[in-house]
Amino acid sequence: MNQENLIPMNERTEEEQREIARKGGIASGEARKRKKTLKDELIILLETNDNNKKISVALLNKALNGDIQAFTTIRDTIGEKPVDKTVNATTEKIEDLL
Repeated sequence: MNQENLIPMNERTEEEQREIARKGGIASGEARKRKKTLKDELIILLETNDNNKKISVALLNKALNGDIQAFTTIRDTIGEKPVDKTVNATTEKIEDLL
């Protein structure tokens, strides 16, 4: 990109700024549409039981081979995620008094 041709936004006319913003909005909409299409296609592929089984087996194999992230994903997915406990010192002191 040739930096010499760049014009700061504060040196552009309002019309030029609006046109740049419009083009950016169009590009953003197209990017969102592409991402949504990809998401929809992946969801369709994952809805078949055969693909779910293949993914589950692959994830289990990774966990069995020592992949901690795979283990964590399995644990969290089956609902065994440990609860993060935060101790509230004030509540603890009140309970001690009772």
